Amino acid sequence: MPRTTRFSYPVDLTVENDGAVNVAFSDFPEALTFGEDREEALVQAVDCLEVALSYRLSSGEEIPTPSAAKGRAVVVPSTLVAAKIALHLAMSEAGISNVALGKRLGVGEPEIRRMRDLKHNTKIDRLEAALASLGWTIDPTFRAA
Repeated sequence: MPRTTRFSYPVDLTVENDGAVNVAFSDFPEALTFGEDREEALVQAVDCLEVALSYRLSSGEEIPTPSAAKGRAVVVPSTLVAAKIALHLAMSEAGISNVALGKRLGVGEPEIRRMRDLKHNTKIDRLEAALASLGWTIDPTFRAA
């Protein structure tokens, strides 16, 4: 059975006396943020999640599987960041290096490094091709907010 990976991380929201909303991630204890209200807190939480993911990648730490939401709000990184995290996981699972993936795709190792860098604006079709070469597909879901 093919493996499906989602990056919907639950958050704990705590409203302060002044109305500000604190955000904590059970899957990323180091990731904390806040907003003046719930809406702003959730927007800030996306940025906070992406910073935590970037840190985990750059430091070689594990990317946790999201815990069950159990009625909590969830935060999802951008499609580009999610695709880059999926590429990292696919490469780890396959035990393939940047050089080996570059050979598969006909590109140099620096290009693969950029594809894995969350701050680099890689085109999604390049990530889709890299993931496909590892047997993974991107299957976006769209719904009204």
